[in-house]
Amino acid sequence: MSKQFDVIVIGGGPGGYIGAIRAAQLGFNVACIDEWKNAAGGPAPGGTCTNVGCIPSKALLQSSEHFEHANKHFAEHGISTGKVTMDVAKMVGRKDAVVKQNNDGILYLFKKNKVSFFHGRGSFVKAVPPGEGGTSGSTGGYEIKVTGAAEETLVGKQVIVATGSNARALPGVAFDEENILSNDGALRIGAVPKKLGVIGSGVIGLEMGSVWRRLGADVTVLEGLPTFLGAVDEQIAKEAKKAFDKQGLKIELGVKIGEIKNSKKGVSVAYTNAKGEAVALDVDKLIVSIGRVPNTIGLNAEAVGLQLDERGAIVVDGDCKTNLPGVWAVGDVVRGPMLAHKAEEEGVAVAERIAGQHGHVNFNTIPWVIYTSPEIAWVGRTEQQLKEQGVKYKAGTFPFLANGRARALGDTTGMVKFLADAATDEILGVHIVGPMASELIAEAVVAMEFKASAEDIARICHAHPSLSEATKEAALAVDKRTLNF
Repeated sequence: MSKQFDVIVIGGGPGGYIGAIRAAQLGFNVACIDEWKNAAGGPAPGGTCTNVGCIPSKALLQSSEHFEHANKHFAEHGISTGKVTMDVAKMVGRKDAVVKQNNDGILYLFKKNKVSFFHGRGSFVKAVPPGEGGTSGSTGGYEIKVTGAAEETLVGKQVIVATGSNARALPGVAFDEENILSNDGALRIGAVPKKLGVIGSGVIGLEMGSVWRRLGADVTVLEGLPTFLGAVDEQIAKEAKKAFDKQGLKIELGVKIGEIKNSKKGVSVAYTNAKGEAVALDVDKLIVSIGRVPNTIGLNAEAVGLQLDERGAIVVDGDCKTNLPGVWAVGDVVRGPMLAHKAEEEGVAVAERIAGQHGHVNFNTIPWVIYTSPEIAWVGRTEQQLKEQGVKYKAGTFPFLANGRARALGDTTGMVKFLADAATDEILGVHIVGPMASELIAEAVVAMEFKASAEDIARICHAHPSLSEATKEAALAVDKRTLNF
């Protein structure tokens, strides 16, 4: 006999577990299905973000940053440490513990909010007309099979698909997670490689490259595009590139990848550089971070006629509705940026729409962050986008070099940049490279959601000394009246 639910969520990542919790808060009887397993085979909800993405990468970044500070910067503060060593196994163990804390936290939240959790893979079986589905009180919906340690059959009136994405492999070059690594394998490297290659200079490539560069690896990043971080404001990207070059992170742009050979000794990458020269790069490990693809493997979408696009993403409208009544999809498996916080907002919005409310997601104010050192964060449009769109704008910048708190921290790399409408002064974009950019960007997101002007931020009192003063000063710079630079 099948179990009946008002809402079934397939996938327990940021979009799925948050959507399930919000639906339960709104009074629905909710089930969430997730197949991630921990090392012991138990449930590990949280999706890519918690298990092999956002959370573990930040844990490793923090550990490696501590190591670099101890090795290179403690002396400036009068701290003598002697020889500093890194126990990679302990570092990875701490990362695993942080991941488990998050897994367990989600399971606790399910219990707290009375969400029924099923450990296994969820797949569509068929649409169920009202009155069918194993109980006389069935209101219809969709039959979902859970394949795991114990098979279950569920029927849900509404279904939210939140199955996430998978790492994209190079054509003909499969991930073995030993030498050729996706983000998953990159987080499980057991010892510092002497030479590390990274294909792709996006978020994952730069973050993982930074971790192992700090720990002593000779890191080379190969990027096919002729520009560095093309989605980032050009001025900010150039500032970041200067910092990475100074750190010793080798970044080659405009390359064309050729044959890749994998052996017990390591990986050999043949490529053509921007000058047209043939180059061979031999590395111990190779991280491939060339993007991600929507994950609909095993969903059995064809059984119910769920529409997918040419990329394999589930086709949805602006409200995350699919072509099927009562079926929704959120997060990486649909259009839009593949960001955990975007998935969360969509999960909440869909739960509220199911309840007859007006869920809201503003794609124009979704922040982006790269957790390197310096951090890079932005929201809204870049200067190059405004030029392409013919929008008249004013720009203001302020360097952390002139910020008292940054000097005290000993981290003055980077700047804050404001872009505002030339006529109305409405903030069109804010771009930051520098210390704690991931936290500073939140003020800009709030300001843009309320359609604030640069003058609004310039007139708000900011604590002194604080890094946030650089935000105020950049807003003042739009009107060419900075006070500390």
